[in-house]
Amino acid sequence: QVHLVESGGGLAQPGGSLRLSCAASGFTFSNYGMTWARRAPGKGLEWVSGIWADGSDTYYEDSVKGRFTISRDNAKNTVTLQMNSLKPEDTAVYYCAKSIFIRATREVYEYDYWGKGALVTVSS
Repeated sequence: QVHLVESGGGLAQPGGSLRLSCAASGFTFSNYGMTWARRAPGKGLEWVSGIWADGSDTYYEDSVKGRFTISRDNAKNTVTLQMNSLKPEDTAVYYCAKSIFIRATREVYEYDYWGKGALVTVSS
């Protein structure tokens, strides 16, 4: 059974940092792309960043480029999102998701499992 469990959310001040992790189990992690997406209060789902199965390629949304870094450890079945220079508009529930392919894209129909999410609040 596939499980994706996010951790590392919490409260950060503007300009601060948080590190989100997603622990995966129940599938061969190294065979699938992984993505982080977020949903801010009252808004729709927004793609944040994704990484291919072997880590060879990534994508970032323009709003987080230069501030967030995605990485994965295929030996530990984890994908991590390092978030620096946080802004109040980064406040959201962050979800990790498993692709059905080796690639990570911005197509929701290419993701078959989602975690329950981790709340990130950026406020002074």
